[in-house]
Amino acid sequence: MTDRKEKIQTGGLQHAGHRARLRQRFLEAGLDAFADHEVLEFALFHAVPRGDTNEIAHRLMARFGSLAAVFEAAPADLAAVEGMGPLSAAFLSFIPQLARRYLKDRVATEKPCLKTSEEAMAYAIPLMAGRADEVFYVVSLDAACRVVHAALLAQGTVAEVRLHPRQVVEVALRNRASSVLFVHNHPAGTARPSTDDLRLTETLVKALQPLSIKVLDHIVVAGDQAYSFARENVMPKN
Repeated sequence: MTDRKEKIQTGGLQHAGHRARLRQRFLEAGLDAFADHEVLEFALFHAVPRGDTNEIAHRLMARFGSLAAVFEAAPADLAAVEGMGPLSAAFLSFIPQLARRYLKDRVATEKPCLKTSEEAMAYAIPLMAGRADEVFYVVSLDAACRVVHAALLAQGTVAEVRLHPRQVVEVALRNRASSVLFVHNHPAGTARPSTDDLRLTETLVKALQPLSIKVLDHIVVAGDQAYSFARENVMPKN
C-alpha cells in the first residue's frame, strides 16, 4: 500500500513539474515554440486538473490526424477518446469559437479596409477558423471599403449551404452597405469554387444590382487556402 501511495505521489509531482515547465515555455516564447501535441497538452491543463495530458494529446492527434482536425471535431467524438470526457471535449470545442469571437470583436473595433483581393482573403481565412460545416457570410462594407458588419447567413452540411437572395438583400440594406463581400468555406475540399458556387454568386449579384450595391468579391476558404473570384476573373459583372 505504501509503495503504491508513493508511486501516485511521485507521479503527481512529475506531472506538476512538467506542467510548470511547459507553462514557463509558453510565457517566454508563446505557442510558436510548441509542437502540435504540446498545444493540445497545454490547453488540456485547464480542463484536466490531474492526469497525463501529454498522453491524451497524443491520442487526440493519432485519432484525428492534425491539430486543426482536433479543434474541428464534434464534442461527442472528442469525448470518446480515452482520458477525455464531456467537460474537456467542450473546452476544446470552445477554443476555435473563442478565436472567431475574438477576431469578430477586433474587426468591429478596427474596421479593416478590404480594397484588394489579398486583403479580402487575409480577412476571410481566420473568419472560418475551426468551422467543420459549410457556412456563408455576407460582409457589408462602407464607401471606403471598411468592414461594417459580417453576417452569418447560412450554415449547412460539409457539402452545401442553402441561401435565399432575399436574405442577402436584407442584410445589405440593414447595414447600409455601399458594397458587399461574400465569404464561404469548403471544409472537406479545395478552395476552388464549384459550379453551384458560380451560379449562386451570379444570382446574388443580380439581386443586389437594382439597389446599386456592388459585390466586390467572393472568397472561398479551405483550411489556410483561399480563392478569390475577383483575382481569378470569374466574378460576374456588376
